[in-house]
Amino acid sequence: MDKAGKLSKITISLHWITGIVIMALCAVGLYMTRAEAWALYPVHKSVGVLVLFVALLRVFWRIKNGWPAAAADYTQLEQRLAKIIKWVLIIATLALPMTGMLFSGASGHGFGIFGLVIVPAQHMPGNPDQVLAYSEFWAEAGEALHQATAYILIAAIILHLAGAFKHHFIDKDATLKRMLGK
Repeated sequence: MDKAGKLSKITISLHWITGIVIMALCAVGLYMTRAEAWALYPVHKSVGVLVLFVALLRVFWRIKNGWPAAAADYTQLEQRLAKIIKWVLIIATLALPMTGMLFSGASGHGFGIFGLVIVPAQHMPGNPDQVLAYSEFWAEAGEALHQATAYILIAAIILHLAGAFKHHFIDKDATLKRMLGK
């Protein structure tokens, strides 16, 4: 369990695993869409499905363990901003893989985990190189939500990092050190 001056190894591990994997997936996702790097899509989808499980573990751990106490006294504005960013990070970390699965599944491309099929691709009869959407509406909704969530999450990550650096370099408090296990 977390204490005021020290976070548990579970909290630290779930934070860093989720954060690093999500940031990598966002970077790869931006690259894939711009460079049309189709070969990266199966890995992106597989890791995205897996990170959803880690993110769910993180949410359950946060519910069981509660939010860590602040490392120092902050203004009411800083406390509110931190709470908003934390909630955006949690919700977007769950929503991003779910909207990705909605997009990929509904569009007929399917998805799975490194070859283990969860939703099969739906190929067009007579043309196996083309896919047939299960639902055009949900495919378009999934794509729009996945893209919007990715940009919201990237912005929240940037703000989260800025806050961590502010705590470390300006406030000189233990917030970042605590998350590094020190």
